[in-house]
Amino acid sequence: MADVTIAVLEGDETGQELLEEALRVLDPEVIGLDVGFDRFDLSLENRRATQNQVVLEAATAIKSHGLGLKAATVTPEGADDVGSPNRILREEIGGRVIVRTGRRIPGVIPLGGVHAPISVVRMAVGDAYGAKEWREGDGDDEAAFRTERIERRICRGVAEFAFRTAERMGAKVFGGPKYTVSPVYEGMLKEEMDAAAERHPDVPYEPQLIDATFALLVATTGDPLVIPSLNRDGDILSDLVLPLFGSIAGAESLLVAFAEDDPAQVTAVMAEAAHGTAPALQGKNVANPLAMILAAGALLGHAGEEGQQASRAIREEALEAVAEGFRTADLGGHAGTTEFTDEVIRRTKSKLEVWSTL
Repeated sequence: MADVTIAVLEGDETGQELLEEALRVLDPEVIGLDVGFDRFDLSLENRRATQNQVVLEAATAIKSHGLGLKAATVTPEGADDVGSPNRILREEIGGRVIVRTGRRIPGVIPLGGVHAPISVVRMAVGDAYGAKEWREGDGDDEAAFRTERIERRICRGVAEFAFRTAERMGAKVFGGPKYTVSPVYEGMLKEEMDAAAERHPDVPYEPQLIDATFALLVATTGDPLVIPSLNRDGDILSDLVLPLFGSIAGAESLLVAFAEDDPAQVTAVMAEAAHGTAPALQGKNVANPLAMILAAGALLGHAGEEGQQASRAIREEALEAVAEGFRTADLGGHAGTTEFTDEVIRRTKSKLEVWSTL
């Protein structure tokens, strides 16, 4: 039996092609770790054929193995269609936090002078998503209402995970909700951020209101940042932060589940790239696999000490390959998809062999 088993969630179009490239990097002969794959076909065709049963089976596997790697998938628009598999996966595995990390890619000019990594640690449930909405009245007197909800245990999980991430990155916890205007609702997250700061006194902590967070992002260029946020705020922040680095090719996304009574105890992690399925690039061997490779590497960071070493090697060698001019067309280079992956595999294998002798 493999030392580590990953639930592999296959996807659509170019998303599936890039998943296969990432899996080549995770080959045991490359990373020196006995990794097994438990595969599930989450293509739109199969989700429709199984009425999303395959998504439920994949979620069960992620909970069982503790690790999942997902390709980009198509979400159909029709209300009567199968909808988003990500929503089902979040609910089924008990995902509480979404972490999206933007980082500078060598040779790509960032916007606003942003250089250090920025991770958005976003509440994955509640808040504006799933809120009850209704309208009352007619004509100009018609009013719309929405009832939103957040829970203290989720706020605690977001805050604790943010500080632990900052500890690992050598980063500053920065930002926060609009707690002055909403001391009861949004103030709950701020209370948990303050409590986490007391538990982690060595982590720099600079709370800011959410509007100031947006304004200061492009001015705070020197320090790596971790930004804890409510669900809606984090969704918007992610869409701003990742493009700040000039490309989202260096960004991965993690969905994290943790024990109900202990946000420090991670029970499952699902990793994916932050991009979509790019149908126009399918079959052309030109798409950039960097984000998917980084997602696979980030997932290994939750697979014990050996996994953490392989995770570091994959991340460093993928970015060093780009730094030395080995790039796909979107980053101004001439390497094909498989060619770039081959280079990352060669470098990762070599680095791990060197480390093993030291």
